[in-house]
Amino acid sequence: MIQIIMGLKGSGKTKRLINSINETVASAQGDVVCIEYGKQLTYDVNYRVRLVNSKEYDIHNIDSLKGLVCGLHAGNFDITNVYIDNLYKTIGTDRAVGEAFILWCAEFAEANNMNFTITVSDDPAAASDAVKAFLV
Repeated sequence: MIQIIMGLKGSGKTKRLINSINETVASAQGDVVCIEYGKQLTYDVNYRVRLVNSKEYDIHNIDSLKGLVCGLHAGNFDITNVYIDNLYKTIGTDRAVGEAFILWCAEFAEANNMNFTITVSDDPAAASDAVKAFLV
């Protein structure tokens, strides 16, 4: 399953993400990972969440982010939930690239029995129909 939290800057996306992470970690049957751009969430999420700073691994495009997600999964098959904060800050603001990554995540989640939640700083009205299907 994949969920997209989309809204313009200042609309509360990260707060919703933090609440979702903390609710999930309380009842998760597996491990929870959060990929963030920087270290903003360190004190906001439960200590059991594995925080990964994408800046530390030079993640700056769709291929490197896919590689990070695949590598995390290859190293730990117990990951059930992956959260990605600030997708566009990590891979750039190209909507077509963002959509391609979201659709890849949907396939990866289905194949590996995982859940993804991704925040995107963009106008939800501008999202494609494929992305709108995942909006929460």
